[in-house]
Amino acid sequence: MATQWIKVVELSAVPKDDVTAVSAAGRELAIYGVDGAVFATDNLCTHGHARLCDGFLDGHEIECPLHQGKFDVRSGKAMCEPLTTDIRTYPVKIEGGYVFVELHAGD
Repeated sequence: MATQWIKVVELSAVPKDDVTAVSAAGRELAIYGVDGAVFATDNLCTHGHARLCDGFLDGHEIECPLHQGKFDVRSGKAMCEPLTTDIRTYPVKIEGGYVFVELHAGD
């Protein structure tokens, strides 16, 4: 499966210790700034289909705004009930002041 690095946002636009939404290659991603690092996940909660960018970021955990389930933004792991399914994460790299996310063709 072919992969491609997609430029998604200027690094300066990634909030510190918060989350923002971006669109890339037909999907909506959540981009997190945590302790000087950047992480990317799908933006849709696997439980209640709420947008994670509307949730509360506490350290490396994003809390869904609908039912307060939490995901680890580094691994996508569902951390507590009512979540039962992890969210997808994406590799991130920073080049030239921009955030790039690695996406697989056909996903």
